[in-house]
Amino acid sequence: MPEEGAVAASVDAGIGTVEFHHPKGNSLPGSLLRRIAENVTKLGGDDDARVIVLRSRGERAFCAGASFDELLAIDGLPRGKEFFMGFARLMLAMRNAPKFVVTRVQGKAVGGGVGVVSASDYALAHDSASIKLSELALGIGPFVIGPAVERKIGKAGFTTLAIDADWRDARWAERCGLYTRLYDSHEDLDRSVAETAERLAGFSPEAMAELKRVAWEGTGHWHELLEARAEISGQLVLSAHTRRALENM
Repeated sequence: MPEEGAVAASVDAGIGTVEFHHPKGNSLPGSLLRRIAENVTKLGGDDDARVIVLRSRGERAFCAGASFDELLAIDGLPRGKEFFMGFARLMLAMRNAPKFVVTRVQGKAVGGGVGVVSASDYALAHDSASIKLSELALGIGPFVIGPAVERKIGKAGFTTLAIDADWRDARWAERCGLYTRLYDSHEDLDRSVAETAERLAGFSPEAMAELKRVAWEGTGHWHELLEARAEISGQLVLSAHTRRALENM
């Protein structure tokens, strides 16, 4: 079985924090996706948490995306669809939380990691936080995370990332609107994340909830859309092309 990783959640001075970790570049097996989503949902309903900070451990990769070990272990459509639904449920949990999700992106984000950043309301990043949608090169395609990425950077930006299946630097991501600000040191990044969260924790919870609702207008159909997309990915991951690509990674 793939390694599961770890998730920790806490609330302090109005700031709810969810931190995840996986030894393989903070990649996301299904069990880890589920626990992150559960904690985001829990903090979303906790009146003591007026803002949510999402972060991964360390100063290297923010998130390497889907767990390749788990992708290789998929042996049928039901299991494949369920794996990709993990990303759908996490993004929906971030969308449904009636408070802002601020994400700390300290390093590279790949595939599903880009989807997580895109589902954030506010993302602060280090200069090294390059992004890549590698799914097409694997024979899968970024179907589940596509709506979140497209909402954040537009259809043209999403299509470029998806077709290139290659790295774009943090400056490109900032220009496209994925990142709000960039920092050249992790100390400055952490300081800004803390200051932003503290400032938001002092704002009106009702006003922030209404602003978030307005910002996410037009996404009420996402549950059905992302489930349909998860089925597409769950089918494609079974292909011989994808198996060969994963085995050669």
